[in-house]
Amino acid sequence: MTDDSPALPPPDEQERRSLEPGLHIVATPIGNLRDVTHRALEVLTHATTIACEDTRHTVRLLQNYQIRNHLISLNEHNEARRIPEMLSQMANGAAIALVSDAGTPTVSDPGQRLAQATVAAGLRLHPVPGPSAVLTALSGSGLPVTPFYFGGFLPHKKGARGTELGAAIQRDCTSVYFESPYRIVSTLEIIAELAPDHRVVVGRELTKRFEEFQRGAAHFLLKHYTNKPPKGEITLLIAPNELPKWITW
Repeated sequence: MTDDSPALPPPDEQERRSLEPGLHIVATPIGNLRDVTHRALEVLTHATTIACEDTRHTVRLLQNYQIRNHLISLNEHNEARRIPEMLSQMANGAAIALVSDAGTPTVSDPGQRLAQATVAAGLRLHPVPGPSAVLTALSGSGLPVTPFYFGGFLPHKKGARGTELGAAIQRDCTSVYFESPYRIVSTLEIIAELAPDHRVVVGRELTKRFEEFQRGAAHFLLKHYTNKPPKGEITLLIAPNELPKWITW
C-alpha cells in the first residue's frame, strides 16, 4: 500500500486551520456506519491528514459521509518510519487524525507508538471517543462489567492460549478478548476442559446486521459452535471466578 491508495481531495486550507495542532485519535464505527459521532466527522473533515490502518477501508467511511481529505497509511509495518515525519508536521501546526479499521485506535490496533512519541515530543493528544468493541461487548454480555480485564487478541499458540484462559477463569472480574472465528472452537474446547460449567459469552459481528450474543456454560457454547461454525469478528467474554448473586442465567 502506498500514499497513492484510494484517497479523496483534501479540504481547503481554511478548513484545516479550524482544528488544534496535534494528534487526534478518532474512534470510528465497528460495523454500523451510523455509530460515528458528529465530532469524529468534523475532525475527519478538517484534519490536515488522516493516518489510517488501511486507507482502502477508511475511504469507504469517508465516501459514505461525503468527506474529502488526504489519507496516508499507518500500520504495524510502517509506524516507526512514519513517526518522525508526522511529529515534524504536528510541530509545524498540522492536525493529524489517527483512525484504525474499526473502533478506537491504539486498542489492539496500530498507533500506540505514535501516541507515545507525540506525548514525548511535548505535542497534544486529542482523544475523540466513540465506538469500542470492548465496551459494546461488555454492555451486551449480561456479565459484571466493573471492574474488567481486557487482554486483546488471544495467543495463536494453543499452549499460551490455555495459560491465558486458565488465568481468566480464576480472575475475580470479567475478562474480555478478541478471537478469530477460525480458533473460537479450539478456544472453547480449552475452557470446557478446564471448567465446563464456567459461564462465557461470545459476541459476534457487533453492531452489524447479523449481530449475536451467545451466553452460557462453556460446554454449551462449544457444542453450539462446533455444530454451527461462526463467521465474522468475535469478542469473547469469560465470567469471573465467583459470580454475584444477581447473575441468574
